[in-house]
Amino acid sequence: MLRPKIPTMPTPTGIVSPPLVEPTAVVQHNPAPAPVAPAATTRPTVQLTPGALVALVGGGTAVVLVVGAVLVSMLLAVAITAASVAVCAVVLRSLLASETKRR
Repeated sequence: MLRPKIPTMPTPTGIVSPPLVEPTAVVQHNPAPAPVAPAATTRPTVQLTPGALVALVGGGTAVVLVVGAVLVSMLLAVAITAASVAVCAVVLRSLLASETKRR
């Protein structure tokens, strides 16, 4: 049904030898002058309006509050789970201790 297509590599038909390299003459060139750096970039500067600044601060505050609420709720869930496990351990210990005293 689904069969992979295996690529085929053409096999060489004879002995392949590298081409001959002929020596070339050495020519000296004068060094090129160093490129001149541009004087000033033409990129626009980011300017924040008061409205954009208020929106940015409000968005950041909302993110901090949401992340803080999530972290606090996770910590509370872990604390409640630990307390319930501790209560279960105390009850089991009490039941096992009373069972051994009855014998």
